[in-house]
Amino acid sequence: MEATKVLDAKGFACPMPIVKTKKAIGELEKGQVLEVHTTDKGAKNDLTAWAKSGGHEVLKHEEENGVLTFWIKKG
Repeated sequence: MEATKVLDAKGFACPMPIVKTKKAIGELEKGQVLEVHTTDKGAKNDLTAWAKSGGHEVLKHEEENGVLTFWIKKG
């Protein structure tokens, strides 16, 4: 999936992945996609809930070798 911007939030614990994601998505235009990489297991629920509450859309997420990757479309 093509992302406009990639955010490396690996190694950070809650709430830093959300804080960094919020800052990064603020730099995008509506409709652009942010790719987020994190090792925080809580991010699966946290990022999904945060995106929904902010009017953004989680297009896809996957986990590989302990790294969660999310593609979030800015609403």
